Amino acid sequence: MENFLRACQSAVLDNEAKTLAGKMGVPHVSLLQRANPDNDAHHLTVEHLFGILLHTGDMRPLQALANEFGFDLVPRAAPEPQALTRSLISVGKEVADLTIAVHQALEDSHVSTFEKALIRQEINHVRQSLDVMDASVKVA
Repeated sequence: MENFLRACQSAVLDNEAKTLAGKMGVPHVSLLQRANPDNDAHHLTVEHLFGILLHTGDMRPLQALANEFGFDLVPRAAPEPQALTRSLISVGKEVADLTIAVHQALEDSHVSTFEKALIRQEINHVRQSLDVMDASVKVA
């Protein structure tokens, strides 16, 4: 918990606390008091933590919190946009592959563990192609 609290304080102090407090709509002194882990009278709320993360982009508090519970915080890589028609073709192909995998699994009226894994793999491919399409629409 100590690392998390110190990371919150560092995020406030290292990111122009006065400007940050203004963006968060809290008094500067109040933010500094609440972010100070040695001050037992004041504590950061979840809303304050969210504001710190949102307005600074400083993920040290979130990384420290994840670490406290045995997790790693890994940023998600944004998919590379493509031409819209190309991304549509990719989505169509992946949906077709998923459809084929489901039909083949259902041929004998029993879906094996291997077939379930194959279907899940195809679902993930569809999701990935939809993410690319989403990124492609944003830039189109």
